[in-house]
Amino acid sequence: MNTNAHANTQANAHTNAAHTNITNMESPVEERPAVWSGQWVADRLGVEPAGDPALKELLGLALRRNPKRAHLLVSNVLGKHVPQRPSVVYGSGAGLGRRVRELLGGREADRAVVLGYAETATALGHAVADGLGPVPYLHSTRRAVPDSRPVGGFEEEHSHATSHLLLPEDPALLAGGGPLVLVDDEFSTGRTVRNTIAALHARFPRERYVVVALVDLRDAADRERLREFAAELGARVDVVALATGTVRLPADVLERGRALVEAHGGPDRHTKVTGGGRITRVGLDWPAGLPDGGRHGFTPAHRATLEAALPGMAGRLRDALPAGAARVLVLGTEELMYAPLRLAEALAQRTTAEVLFSTTTRSPVLPVDDPGYAIRSRLVFPAHDTPPGETTGERYAYNVAGGGFDAVVAVTDSVGDTPALHAPGGLLDALAGHTGQVLLVTLPSYVPSVPSHAPEVAPPMAAALPEPLRGPAFSSYAPEDVGWLLQDLSGVALEAPTEEREEAVQSGGAHYAESLPVEYQPSPAYQALYRAALEASAGRVAEAAGVVTETVLAERSPRPVLVSLARAGTPVGILMRRWARHAHGLDLPHYAVSIVRGRGIDANALRWIAAHHDPADVVFVDGWTGKGAITRELAEALREFPGFDPRPAVLADPGHCVDTYGTRDDFLIPSACLNSTVSGLISRTVLRDDLVGPHDFHGAKFYRELAAADVSRSFVETVCDHFPGIGDAVARAAKETAAADRTPTWEGWAAVERISAAYGIDDVNLVKPGVGETTRVLLRRVPWKVLARPGAGTDLDHVRLLAEQRGVPVEEADGLPYSCVGLIHPRYTRGATGADGKAVQAR
Repeated sequence: MNTNAHANTQANAHTNAAHTNITNMESPVEERPAVWSGQWVADRLGVEPAGDPALKELLGLALRRNPKRAHLLVSNVLGKHVPQRPSVVYGSGAGLGRRVRELLGGREADRAVVLGYAETATALGHAVADGLGPVPYLHSTRRAVPDSRPVGGFEEEHSHATSHLLLPEDPALLAGGGPLVLVDDEFSTGRTVRNTIAALHARFPRERYVVVALVDLRDAADRERLREFAAELGARVDVVALATGTVRLPADVLERGRALVEAHGGPDRHTKVTGGGRITRVGLDWPAGLPDGGRHGFTPAHRATLEAALPGMAGRLRDALPAGAARVLVLGTEELMYAPLRLAEALAQRTTAEVLFSTTTRSPVLPVDDPGYAIRSRLVFPAHDTPPGETTGERYAYNVAGGGFDAVVAVTDSVGDTPALHAPGGLLDALAGHTGQVLLVTLPSYVPSVPSHAPEVAPPMAAALPEPLRGPAFSSYAPEDVGWLLQDLSGVALEAPTEEREEAVQSGGAHYAESLPVEYQPSPAYQALYRAALEASAGRVAEAAGVVTETVLAERSPRPVLVSLARAGTPVGILMRRWARHAHGLDLPHYAVSIVRGRGIDANALRWIAAHHDPADVVFVDGWTGKGAITRELAEALREFPGFDPRPAVLADPGHCVDTYGTRDDFLIPSACLNSTVSGLISRTVLRDDLVGPHDFHGAKFYRELAAADVSRSFVETVCDHFPGIGDAVARAAKETAAADRTPTWEGWAAVERISAAYGIDDVNLVKPGVGETTRVLLRRVPWKVLARPGAGTDLDHVRLLAEQRGVPVEEADGLPYSCVGLIHPRYTRGATGADGKAVQAR
């Protein structure tokens, strides 16, 4: 590994070469327009590229229907949104590939592997590989393929569809030590590239990476982040682009963008069917065994096969064109870009017709029929390649309607050749309304074989771990509310009598996370107390949830990734997510992970999160603080995972252990009153060597059989019902919190040490301060006694009832910083207490 690591951003050094490339290749536009195709947006939104003059030749601007980014940079040379001559599209990528070969040198270039990003850069990456070649190529995919196990994945946060999978047929494709060349259409902040490199480097470390893009628009801060990232990684990262600059963005760009979309989001011009052109299938005799693209890998041998077959296939396509066709569009479908591009290029060489190329997309963009706007028209149709069981979404074809095409060649693969493709309102029907002839080409979808031997590559990549579990298959929460980074142990007998567990834990014979307590089934009287507590405190919980969320958004990240500590933190994470959506229209990711006192946080879950999100955006969420043991555990565990912020956000911080909280009052949070039935029917997490391997998530059980008693969703909804009326109160409280001295004093820890000394308890883990922790003691452990602050009111009604049921004394104690403290006897002997409520005996 290169210890003298550095990130060498080559784009600036190649600015002059970029001008030369653009000048020498065909003009990136059919006729240089009098008006720049980004002027409409620049005038109204204040967004404009600055730097290399070539940027305005390469890019136009449009507005996107995406809450994460108001504008869309529309490439004139990519072949995605703007129909373009195929020689220009292919030449742009191949030229960049040749520059990468010059940068690397012959020997290193021959060892390279090229990785393109779905969906926009699949053909661009392939063209770069051709120019760099002969080297293998792979592109990420958003299409799950049955029986194809991903070797990795990552997130593209600003994208409309964020999740990427890596599905190489041969896992060894990425295992070599040569340079990895990552190709995207634009390099805007570098976050996606950092996510990708971090995920891949964990499993396939190498010394050198090259990032290739049509345009490099990072600002100085983003460039420095890449340099620092490369230094931390111990690798070299170079950047090659056609043009370099920045994009000026006003501070209120998202709000202004939304307003423009609303103002101009009426019926699309050109979308009404007026033609009724014929639809004809064309067979090309695609070579057997040749992949239709780079989804599973594309080797130099595959390229040779394609080159040999292209003339014949282009000839058959030419012969199928209608007589006299003067203007033809070859239209790829989503990720299927490279094969249609090469067919279009070969067709253009064999016909006098003008041949252009573009593809469909899943990215929603506002059309405006103005010469100064990049997206003049839009066709909308349902997806035709959606896997069974997934929701079908809309797909789009831009700048096709009104394009004056005499024929459109639609190229899809056999997986996408479904009834939805042919149905009224489908893609073919939409195209037929705007051209005299639609030619349908269906390429056989490549089915990867299962390799006889997969090489050993360790440690396994985080993104190869299972996807998060979601309801209703795991938990009773809505699937969008939380993804559980856990493994389902519902079929394993893990429960043990409370007394046996306590004896094993205190004797050192077992860890508390190796088994589960028998789930407490509340009596009718206790259920009535829970309902009364929820009615009394729901508004207070709602306000605290709003305050902690506003603090996170203001101080930690404008688009945080919420990671709750299962399971007490999970209802709070859901409430924070709901507040962000209610108050700001944000749809925040939320996951639940396991943390075990004395064992740390689930390392595999962290690796999965780091592979899919920027760790700097992650905010860990818990319900409340007691003495701060989990806060310390989290900080210690994250020492091995740089980039994560160890400061948790909590609803209540009576222990004064954190600086991000909704309140510091020790009041009853009703979700503390119950176990799984207020936590999505999920058990406490389990960590046991015979059940959780080194590459597994921690485990938990889903108690489906308790569905009749479940109040998880009703708890969340009852609290959220208060959101509409507390906006002003939350704003005031958040402002007061921001101005307060929130430095942790660990007051709770000091109180626990005093109590431990006063009651002869040597282990501070047996002192559980606060109403939430006391409730847990009474529900899950063998309690000794409860200390209550004099004058504590109805917040302790449920504690008193539980203590009475367990035969546990409640004693008033002066000077408590909490409303109550639960004590577990330090000298527990088996059989001293149980269902009969007899008192604990000491040895």
